[in-house]
Order: sequence, then C-alpha cells, then structure tokens
Amino acid sequence: MTNLLPPRGPQRTLALAQLSNSVGDGAYYVTSALYFTHVVGLDAAKIGLGLTVAWAIGSLVGVPLGRLADRRGPRGTAMLLAVATAAAVASFLVVRDFVPFLLAACAYATAQSGLAAARQALLAGLVTKEERTGALAHLQSTLNAGLAVGAGLGGVALSLGTDGAYLTVFAIDAVSFLACAYVLTRLPAVEPVPAAEGAKLAVLRDRPYAVMTLLNTVLLLRMPLLSLGIPLWITERTEAPEWLVSALFILNTGAVMLFQVRTARAVTGLGTAARAIRRSGVLMLLTCGVFALSTGVSAWAAAIALIGGSVLLVVAEMLQSAGSWQLGFDLAPPGRIGEYQGFFGTGVTVARTLGPLLLTLLLIEVGAAGWLLLGGLILTASYALGPVTRWAAAARPADEPVRDQALK
Repeated sequence: MTNLLPPRGPQRTLALAQLSNSVGDGAYYVTSALYFTHVVGLDAAKIGLGLTVAWAIGSLVGVPLGRLADRRGPRGTAMLLAVATAAAVASFLVVRDFVPFLLAACAYATAQSGLAAARQALLAGLVTKEERTGALAHLQSTLNAGLAVGAGLGGVALSLGTDGAYLTVFAIDAVSFLACAYVLTRLPAVEPVPAAEGAKLAVLRDRPYAVMTLLNTVLLLRMPLLSLGIPLWITERTEAPEWLVSALFILNTGAVMLFQVRTARAVTGLGTAARAIRRSGVLMLLTCGVFALSTGVSAWAAAIALIGGSVLLVVAEMLQSAGSWQLGFDLAPPGRIGEYQGFFGTGVTVARTLGPLLLTLLLIEVGAAGWLLLGGLILTASYALGPVTRWAAAARPADEPVRDQALK
C-alpha cells in the first residue's frame, strides 16, 4: 500500500491537490452532459459546439498561461487558476442560455488548460529531474482514484435525476477546485524564472518539439476510447451486455491506480521513454486487433474479447503515459517548463476534441477494419517518435544538457 503513496513532502502535497479537484472532476464528467440538457436546457448540438469552441480556445491560451507561470511563479499562478476554475464551474449553476454557457465553458477550459501547465511547472520546480516521471505516475494514480470516487457521486446524482442533485454535483466540483487552491498554499514557493533572451513563446518556433507534440497527440487518440469509442462499439457492433461499459471503466481506472507507478519506474531517460512508447504502439495494434474480434460473435465471446482488449489497452496506456511524460519534460528548456508543458498539453485537448469524430468514423462507420486502421496509425506514430526525439535532443543548445540521448 505504501508504494501507492508518493514520498512525504512536495510530492505528497501535489498528489493531495490532484485528489482534491479530481473528485469534483469525476462527478462533472459523469453528469455534465445530462446537466447541460436537463438543467441548462440546451440541445446536444449546441453543447457539442460550445465545448468544442471552448476547448479549442483553452488549448491556445494554455501556452501563454504556462509562460506566465514561468515568469510570475508557478505556485501563485496555479492557485489563481484553480480559483478561476472554481468560479467558472460555479457559473454553470446559474447559466440558462447558450451564450452564457459558451462564455462559462470558455472560462472553464482556459482556466483548466492553464492550471495543468502551471502545475507541471510547479512540479518541475519542486521535484528533481530524476524523480519527475515517478512523481507524475503517482499523480496519475491519484487522479484515477479521485475520478472513481467522483464518478460514484455523479452516479448518485444520475440515479436521483433531479435538478437539485445535478446542482449539488456542480457545487461539489467548484468547491473541489477551491480545496485544490488551498492545498497548493502548503507547498513551498518556486522562484519565477527571468525572461530568457529570444522570441516570446519560443515553443511555437521549436519545430522538433512541435512534431513530437503532434505525434504524441496521435498516441492520445486512445483517450476517447474508454469514454466514447468502446461504449459505442459495444452497443452498435457487438452482442455484449451494455453493463460491460461500466466494468471496463472500473478495470481501467483500477489498473492505472495500482500499476502506473510500477510501470513508470523503468522509464529513466529519453532512450527508455522512446522504447516504452514503441512497446505501447505494438500493444495498441494488438489491442485494436482483439477489439475487432468482438463483432459478429456471441455475447460471451464478445465479452471475452473486450475484456482481453481492455487489459492490453491499459498496459499500453501506462507505457505511453510514462514515456510521454519523460519526453515532454526532458526536451523542454530550463526556464520554459510551463510554456512548453502548456504546448505539450494541447495534445490532450486536441485528442479529446477531434478524437470522438475520428473514432466514430473508424469504428462505427468502417467497423472491424477501422480498429486495424487506428492501431496502425498509433503504431506508426509510436515508432516515428524515436527519430523525432533524437532530432529534438540534438537541437538543444550545448548549455542545456539532455540526459540519455543514446536512443536506440
């Protein structure tokens, strides 16, 4: 059990801050779609449009907010953005029309994107370079634990189905971000980094890092699988029972909570990160192949294939996560961690925004062959990251040493 807890000190406090708001996020993710339709009164098309616009804006603003964290200090910036996120969530409690909803969604996505970048810069300032990937693994485990608890709270609201229950969930989410801001006050301050010479937002001109971020975005297409791709596949293309959707979600979150830290221990530099990502790509191809076998067979055969594919998926997810964390940090120049992490984090937003459309096209419209196309795309991106990582490492100035450049 002790291996599941991060070391005492800043790492454990960061994990507590992560747990604080992830509980609220878990409740939000489970209930938001029905809240916006039943309480706010919007149709599905307007909700989709509003959230797409909001996250597109959030992904763009995340980079300058990350730079702000570098220049003004990541702890204070993260605290302010956590409070801003709480205010944005609280505003959902009173909006009842599309335009106010759109403004609230843009504020929420912007604050969330900036908060993610500021927290990464804060972690970089408090945790040694050698410990960062392990610390991020602990944070990912904590995130999954919080999401699971929050999803349980959201499930209660769904079962009640009343406006009051939905409003309570959103209030809990707002309070969770205030709690996160409070926990961050218990961390030591990290000194801001003086502005470096050169172009503002230099990450936008760093072509190797930009290509690496693009390839990582392709790998992150696995993210909407659990929330959208697999549920749609089960209901539209297989004979498996619908309750399997919930069981596979529990399998995934539980496995990440228990094994992400252990998986990340083998990733210690650029070389081991690239190898972990290649192994992840191979496993993703196998995952997609196994999922493809679940159509056109009996309910039991489909369930066995889906469970087997989900086991492969979570292993691939943990390897890809550990490898990408290492690359994202090690190839970011000192003094620009927040800025670079803000840019690297846009991959998550893009995958969540465009992924559902792509997955729906490949899996529901194309069918089993679509799984193989998806797996081949991810495998290609995972192998392409090796030479791109060497390119990015070689492009770093001589006074910015990069560990483990012997990529094979």
